[in-house]
Amino acid sequence: MRLQLTAVLLLGAPLAAAAQTADTLTVDDYARAEQFLAQNTFPLVSGIPGRVTWLPDGRAWYRVATADGAEFVMLDPAAGTRAPAFDHGRLADALGEAAGRQLNGADLPFRGFELSEDGTAMTVSVPADGGARRGGGESYVCDLRTYACEPAEDVGTAGHDAPSNSVVSPDGKRAVYIRDYDLWVRDLATGEDTQLTTDGIEDYGYGTNNAGWTRRETPVATWSPDSRRIVTFRHDGRGVSQMYLVKTKVGEPELDAWRYPLPGDSVIFRIERMVIDVTGPAAPEVVRFDMPPDPHRSMVSDHVACGNGLCDLLWYPDGSKVAFVSSSRDHKHAWVRVADAETGAVRTLFEETSETQIGDAGAGENWRVLPASDEFIWWSERDNWVHLYLYDLKTGKLKNRITTGHGNVVDIVRVDEDDRTIYFTGQGKEPGRDPYFRHLYRINFDGSAEKLLTPEDADHSIDMSPDGDAFIDTYSTADTPPVSVLRDSDGNILMPLEEADISRLLATGWKPPTPIRMKARDGETDIYGMMFTPTNMDSTKQYPIIDYIYPGPQSGSVRGRSFSAARSDHQALAELGFVVVAIDGMGTPGRSKAFHDAYYGDMGDNTLPDQVAGIRQLARRHPWIDIDRVGIWGHSGGGFAAADAMFRYPDFFKVGIAESGNHDNRNYEDDWGERYQGLLVPGEDGEGDNYSEEANQTHVENLRGKLLLAHGGMDSNVPPSNTLLVVEKLIEANKSFDLLMIPNAGHGYGRASNYMTRRRWDYFVENLMGATPPENYEIGAERPVT
Repeated sequence: MRLQLTAVLLLGAPLAAAAQTADTLTVDDYARAEQFLAQNTFPLVSGIPGRVTWLPDGRAWYRVATADGAEFVMLDPAAGTRAPAFDHGRLADALGEAAGRQLNGADLPFRGFELSEDGTAMTVSVPADGGARRGGGESYVCDLRTYACEPAEDVGTAGHDAPSNSVVSPDGKRAVYIRDYDLWVRDLATGEDTQLTTDGIEDYGYGTNNAGWTRRETPVATWSPDSRRIVTFRHDGRGVSQMYLVKTKVGEPELDAWRYPLPGDSVIFRIERMVIDVTGPAAPEVVRFDMPPDPHRSMVSDHVACGNGLCDLLWYPDGSKVAFVSSSRDHKHAWVRVADAETGAVRTLFEETSETQIGDAGAGENWRVLPASDEFIWWSERDNWVHLYLYDLKTGKLKNRITTGHGNVVDIVRVDEDDRTIYFTGQGKEPGRDPYFRHLYRINFDGSAEKLLTPEDADHSIDMSPDGDAFIDTYSTADTPPVSVLRDSDGNILMPLEEADISRLLATGWKPPTPIRMKARDGETDIYGMMFTPTNMDSTKQYPIIDYIYPGPQSGSVRGRSFSAARSDHQALAELGFVVVAIDGMGTPGRSKAFHDAYYGDMGDNTLPDQVAGIRQLARRHPWIDIDRVGIWGHSGGGFAAADAMFRYPDFFKVGIAESGNHDNRNYEDDWGERYQGLLVPGEDGEGDNYSEEANQTHVENLRGKLLLAHGGMDSNVPPSNTLLVVEKLIEANKSFDLLMIPNAGHGYGRASNYMTRRRWDYFVENLMGATPPENYEIGAERPVT
């Protein structure tokens, strides 16, 4: 089913769509567009549950937005009940009295709570008056029988704080952190700190959280299930390239320098794996794995850290062993291994190989270790799709294939070892549906009895209870708001839970994007996207079209297929008098491996042949699209692609905005280029290499249209030298272009993000529409209501 929406125009607002034939856009035109940004649309939607917390007794609670604020809901699947988690009004009064401020039960100043084991009390953190709702503040314990609240320390539950940037054990009793390149652990009951390692030094420390493009003070460490041990590594950055950024300031320059490996470097980060026993009789005891260091690589990330733990790693349930994956530098080999936590002995079960690359940065970790039956479940794309396979944990031999056919396994949700069944989300398995929609399935270990548990033609998000008896299913599409239901393990609906209310959103004139399907460059393969048009579109007129691009190979332009009140500023741009599209071309993930590998080793492709083919098809279908006025913009990988489009397709794309682009992957972190372009290989004639042709500055002489380059001066993800390389060559080629460098801004521009958005609007209005924007419009500024 699809919503049949009628656009309701804002009272007194001008028809912004008509402005595409006018000479000037007004402040009111921009103000109307601004109303379609996320900060203005998201608060107008209620009835979507937040993160679900399952309790040991089988109940679950979640927070759901309401028209007046939010409500905490307690769900009891066994009893089939849904009710308020507590008396919101009484709690607001009690908590407000304890905190010395007035609180509103419909809008409590916290997003989560901890329930006592007997369920009679809850602990919450209340920020200082006027403060942010996330983190910090004072903790209070509230009795849910008497609704009396006291500061946590007064009732003896405060304990000792975990150090900032630490990783807390599963039992909540200890926290591991880094001090001076070594690992330490704090007992949160006594506050006692114990040093775990003693020989850490700069560039050769323990648990170091640095991938070059991202770095944190929190260690990379995964606790064992029994909270006795951590598995971590010594991070060897000695000899790795240095990155340098200098802050813009008055007086002495301030240098930021750190290790940042690049493609082709003779030395990259290495990790020496180990287990540290923090509680045993000989603790602390460091057990180093009996193997050479691994390259800093993962199947599922361009870091080795997934959250605060290690990617590609699983503890045995009893904490006796660790299963993990070692990946080669070029990602073409992966070895599945098991290490003994007591001795450090390592055995290799088997090797996975690929002619391109194994896994994907951003994929799920779809494998499980099952020591009770001496088996493990493994995922692989060896047959062109992400499928599951059952292996013998002792011998490493394949026992049987589990999933088959078209479509991918996205996530393993639950494994029931007793029933020998697997619950997993999958994509592309239902013929005739959007291949990016996620559904939940159940299948036996032997591959039999696969069953679809979420039949609705929509994208499904799943929260399953720990015992597997029930799950919360929230499903929606881009143009259908979310519905949440409770289902049993067979997929039967036990009870409705929530239904999103978008009536306030519709009252603003909002409308959803239009899902679109086209043919790729080959004229045969289906590609998908979304199209945004003005809410007051006049189909007798023609509109310039803007292509938003994030080409992959890590993700795509559209991202998720579920309902969203805003996607970037796509609808806002449309309101100014444009058609905006986002298209997932060949080379983006979520489809087959062949589709994903479409331009492996040819990163300058950037899905651009599919973007051009798709836009041409849309223009043939819709006469209100002006194919002679095509713009393109993107950020990061999208910035790389947008500039690339202006150089490689100069007769098609007339205006481009390239923000923070990794224009030359020899100047971007090693793991990105070496995963998707391959290892850097010098040219046969000694000139150039296999990355040269893919670098944007190589093609600047083709520029004909209007190009705006933008970059943050302190971008530690994509260093600004990437954009300056293009600038240098544009100047040498005597090409006119525009440049916006944002001093001290990082990859996402921070406080300057609204400024960049406004400049983006201005640039397309002036150069693609041919109109004059309002002078110095400020997004987020207070202005009189007209």
